Amino acid sequence: MKRIWNWIQSLILDTTETEAMEERKESLNFIEQIVDEDLKVGKHKSIITRFPPEPNGYLHIGHTKAICINFGITERFGGITNLRFDDTNPEKESTEYVNAIKRDIEWLGFDWGETEYYTSDYFGQLYDFAVKLIKDGYAYIDDSTSEEMAEQKGNVTQLGTNSPYRNRSVEENLDLFQRMKDGEFENGSRVLRAKIDMSHPNLLMRDPIIYRVKKAAHHRTGDAWNIYPMYDFAHGQSDSIEHITHSLCSLEFENHRPLYNWFIEKLGIFPSRQIEFSRMNVTYMITSKRRLLKLVEGGIVKGWDDPRMPTISGLRRKGYSPAAIRTFCDKAGVTKREQMIDIGLLEECLRQDLNKTTDRVMAVLKPLKVVISNYPTDKVEQMEIVNNPEEETPTYRTIPFSREIYIEQSDFMEEAPNRKYRRLAPGKIVRLKSAYIIECNDFVKDEETGEIKEVHCTYFENSRSGSDESGLKPKGTLGWVSAEHAVKAEARLYDRLFTDPTPTQHGDKDFMEFVNPNSLEILPEILLEPSVLEREIGDRVQFMRIGYFCVDPDSTKDKLIFNRAVTLKDTWAKVQAKS
Repeated sequence: MKRIWNWIQSLILDTTETEAMEERKESLNFIEQIVDEDLKVGKHKSIITRFPPEPNGYLHIGHTKAICINFGITERFGGITNLRFDDTNPEKESTEYVNAIKRDIEWLGFDWGETEYYTSDYFGQLYDFAVKLIKDGYAYIDDSTSEEMAEQKGNVTQLGTNSPYRNRSVEENLDLFQRMKDGEFENGSRVLRAKIDMSHPNLLMRDPIIYRVKKAAHHRTGDAWNIYPMYDFAHGQSDSIEHITHSLCSLEFENHRPLYNWFIEKLGIFPSRQIEFSRMNVTYMITSKRRLLKLVEGGIVKGWDDPRMPTISGLRRKGYSPAAIRTFCDKAGVTKREQMIDIGLLEECLRQDLNKTTDRVMAVLKPLKVVISNYPTDKVEQMEIVNNPEEETPTYRTIPFSREIYIEQSDFMEEAPNRKYRRLAPGKIVRLKSAYIIECNDFVKDEETGEIKEVHCTYFENSRSGSDESGLKPKGTLGWVSAEHAVKAEARLYDRLFTDPTPTQHGDKDFMEFVNPNSLEILPEILLEPSVLEREIGDRVQFMRIGYFCVDPDSTKDKLIFNRAVTLKDTWAKVQAKS
């Protein structure tokens, strides 16, 4: 009997373990499943991935996906993620971009430790690899012009034709390659091409260029080199040199994989494995560096870190948090299928994070003065208010309350439109947040413009928040600031940079035609409670009932500037529906 019971228990345990393994497998994305299997069968003892940015611009929202995938894999399975700068195009690269990229990755919360590399570290080895290909008959020097090579390549329906220089001897190719390196030839006069197959169905395999003459100073190697490797050659070999086990890249490089593998095979070096995933495409955003540069140079935005830009530095300046961006990447998922992610998901990830982590602040963007006629002229009370109600153990601060306050212009109407109206109007009562209940008795208009200049109210002395004995039940609660103690600041209300969700997907139109002319509204004088004076550059707060804001680097000791990171609710869809 005992033996039978032990058998049943073992069967239950085996079943439970199998179910747990299946559940874990289902929770892994397709890349993680590959890595998991490679480790199980002993193909690799540990994992090494890499993030290989080109230092020719700032990182954008698309890069965050690659960063999260590469660093996330090694966080989950153990291992190392190298940061390797693909610096093979000296004319467009600079140390400024290198430093900006490192700053962005660190800000996102990832650490590459001591594994910071540059493709330029391997220029000597890459040159030797090219020499080996020449000696083995797999590469040759071509004197054809770029137009002639394009014609030789053919197209998807027409086979390519061999270059007239394809059968040069090994000795001649080695001599010419050395002379290219020594700087004897001008830019564009000669290239080194791989000798593969000009009839290959994959156009990238039709004798691609490996090296070109480029007499340009490099930001790290100076004038040491007159030739530079092409990306398709340098990338795979750099992976191999670093023993990258899984070379993860976006789906656009899927057609490059045969060439990636061909170089590794012919050179007989460590076989890194390239795996592709879909790009991060987000509505109302573009991620082409060329197009982003056009926005900067055209003065549409004020730089790479403009809060309207999809760059990491722009998102950070706008008020995005690393946690929100990482959550967004996680929710977007890792797939093989190209997809367009709604920007609303990105914004909602930010709202959810900032709702949990930011203090609430009283703010009035478009002020309207309210005079509480029965409140003592010289009296100032300190009202207690919670910093963040979402905290497990809430903390509190005090804010001053006085006879004259400011509320939002939109919080008052001459006539209430209906019974459900929850804001201030003649004869209506509202609660001032964390203060008193007030009733509107009168208002003053500007004689020339007809605009409301001032609202007169009375307060109920026994209605103070926390000790209300008035018995009144106001329908609405308004934000406010004390006129005497208000801090003046500037608010920059950023909106989406484009009016169309896919501005680059209109073949007959330039993407610039879809630039949103109302992507920025500047309010030069908003009013805030005094506690904001303690805020520093980069701090995020919630302006109560308005949205989430971040202190901009342009702020000075005398003037704070706040950028709107996101509204409390998604108002864009409603506005677009009406327009």
